Amino acid sequence: MTDARLFTERNIWLATVRPDGRPHLVPIWFVWVRERFYICTEGRSVKAKNIAANPRASAALEDGNQPIIAEGRAAILPRPYPDDVVAEFKQKYGWDIVTDGSYNALIEITPEKWLRW
Repeated sequence: MTDARLFTERNIWLATVRPDGRPHLVPIWFVWVRERFYICTEGRSVKAKNIAANPRASAALEDGNQPIIAEGRAAILPRPYPDDVVAEFKQKYGWDIVTDGSYNALIEITPEKWLRW
């Protein structure tokens, strides 16, 4: 998928599934690197726990008038985080995900299906 909005939008809506089957939907910062979404969060967050139990996830850009939705597989990456992902968070948000101690889980989402209309 090549769309400039994947690089410029500030937030995505991330959908994961709780172990009891209920959905969990949150807006969150992200970067788009190497055809994947990356999200940095706290390791004990609902989204991180959900992904550890079930790797299926969806991500959607904020603009409901021009939707771009990706369905795919998510994984929590161990440290050290990829240099290009760290650099993209610094450039986009001025945020160093390596030194921010409260956010200790990097989620990678690999899209398998795209929806847009």
